[in-house]
Amino acid sequence: MDKIVKLNLQATKGFVSEKELGESLGRAYSSFDTLVNGSGRGSDFLGWIDLPSKTAGSICNEIDDIVKRWSSDIEIVVVVGIGGSYLGAKAAIDALSHAFEIQLGKKSCPAIVYAGQNLSEEYLSELMDLLKDHSSACVVISKSGTTTEPAVAFRIIKNHLEQKYGKNETKRRIVAVTDIARGALKSLALQEGYPTFVIPDNVGGRYSVLTPVGMLPVALAGYDIRKMLEGAADMRKICTTKSIDNPAIMYAAIRNALYSKGKKNEILVNYNPKLQYFSEWWKQLYGESEGKEGKGIFPVSVNFTTDLHSMGQYIQDGERTIFETVLSIDKSNRSLTIPNDPQNSDSLNFLSGKSIDECNKMAELGTRIAHTDGGVPNIQIRISSMNEYYLGALFYFFEFACGISAYMIGINPFDQPGVEDYKTNMFALLGKPGYEKKARELRERF
Repeated sequence: MDKIVKLNLQATKGFVSEKELGESLGRAYSSFDTLVNGSGRGSDFLGWIDLPSKTAGSICNEIDDIVKRWSSDIEIVVVVGIGGSYLGAKAAIDALSHAFEIQLGKKSCPAIVYAGQNLSEEYLSELMDLLKDHSSACVVISKSGTTTEPAVAFRIIKNHLEQKYGKNETKRRIVAVTDIARGALKSLALQEGYPTFVIPDNVGGRYSVLTPVGMLPVALAGYDIRKMLEGAADMRKICTTKSIDNPAIMYAAIRNALYSKGKKNEILVNYNPKLQYFSEWWKQLYGESEGKEGKGIFPVSVNFTTDLHSMGQYIQDGERTIFETVLSIDKSNRSLTIPNDPQNSDSLNFLSGKSIDECNKMAELGTRIAHTDGGVPNIQIRISSMNEYYLGALFYFFEFACGISAYMIGINPFDQPGVEDYKTNMFALLGKPGYEKKARELRERF
């Protein structure tokens, strides 16, 4: 099998010695064993490893049924979720969509919009403005059904649908993606008769993009989820092989070697704005998986060349605690060349006849060299093109590497105890029964 995700470590060699990389690689192999053998902390959340094959087949067919059912009369689908319940879907849909499809008015599938990912009154009010004038449906995603942000948004959207269409018709316009047997959302879905899809018990939210959590919205947006799962399945074969040719092992090894050398911050770089939300998905995956017990590489992201004109200065000359991981796409899906200008007033005729993609790739190469010369190690991760197959592979690659990487620093990759702290405070300050004492303590502090 040809390499699907290609790793280039050439620009890390001046920062990590062969001995240091070898030692880190040894720890990565050990952590690989911990992951695949299920012998580490959090091993009851390893269901994502086999998702590419488990989601294919009957689950895809059930997703097809929803797509067909909504294809004739639904203009807007609201995906309600937060964190891993929406980021993977948005990452994939943004990566695959035409940047101006709404303005062009050529989209044949429902437009996908999102709710429950914030508590902005303006955002939700403006979303309701949109739904008033369009035929809409909702995919609500939550294991529990009680997470504040999506639960609040779903209350509002459910109320709108019932007032606009009536309770019986609303049952056709809501699909719940939730726990198999328990939780408030599961109970409501059974009570109201909503179609449901299952979030497996052994798959955490940030690892759930290859379940119906991600695949249902992606399919509703008109993209080929079977190809995405095929790419992930092929990547699984590579990632689960203990070999120096396994890019997930090598990526985990090099980033932890750099971490041990004081490189505490990893910047994920893309040169295509369609990947902005892929970076957001990656940040949650690594931040929530590794940021515990006073440990972990801090994940951040930039969009180049745009951010070269804002963050480029700091990356070039700022504090040397950073390294870059560059997502690179070999072949553009479109072709556009720069015309000749007889006046040459901008002095750019030397670019005449070159494609925009060639200019972008030379900007990438030039920047990687400049930043490496400035003291920033550089990892390059390449895929051949931007499509469902390679996105599926990239999702799986990063998930598998994350599991190895977290085990390398002795962290459970699959819990998120710190996320609960803000929720407790928020509940108390909003007057949730039973939190009165906590509320008094918090108000006295601030």
